Amino acid sequence: MTPQELAALIARIDELEMKQAFQEQTIDDLNAEIAAHQLTLEKMRTQMKFLVERVRSVSGSNIAKDSEETPPPHY
Repeated sequence: MTPQELAALIARIDELEMKQAFQEQTIDDLNAEIAAHQLTLEKMRTQMKFLVERVRSVSGSNIAKDSEETPPPHY
């Protein structure tokens, strides 16, 4: 192997090592982002459950039924 070929091979190996290091960093960053999103989703699910239970527990609306309504004053 000539010195030029060896230098080219070393340069390619260095480039591959740099790419691999950047890929590892990108994977770590993406993993952290996914974990943060998962926590946010869990929080939102908990809040949604609370809201659904709260809405279900509300007993009817504030509007009375027609049979219970008092007639307007002009009658």
